[in-house]
Amino acid sequence: QVQLVESGGGLVQPGGSLRLSCAASGFTLGYYVIGWFRQAPGKEREGVSCISTSDGITYYSDSVKGRFTISRDNAKNTVYLQMNSLKAEDTAVYYCATALRCGSSWDDALGSRGQGTQVTVSS
Repeated sequence: QVQLVESGGGLVQPGGSLRLSCAASGFTLGYYVIGWFRQAPGKEREGVSCISTSDGITYYSDSVKGRFTISRDNAKNTVYLQMNSLKAEDTAVYYCATALRCGSSWDDALGSRGQGTQVTVSS
């Protein structure tokens, strides 16, 4: 059974950091494009970042570029999203998902996704 499970969310003060994890089971992450998107109440979905092992491509939306870093550990079948210098506007539920490609609008064609993890940035 294909499954993605996110973890690592929580409450953090502005300027703080969190690392999200996306653990896969039932398939090998290294063969897929994996990304993180977020959904905040009243806002459109935003494809934050993605990573492709086959060609080394990574992508970041303008709102997180320079603050977030995506990485993968194929041995652990896990993808991470390191989030630094967090802002209140980063508050959202974060989901990981498989995708057909990595780049702008990568989240237009999502495959399997997890249940999400809440990130709240507040003082």
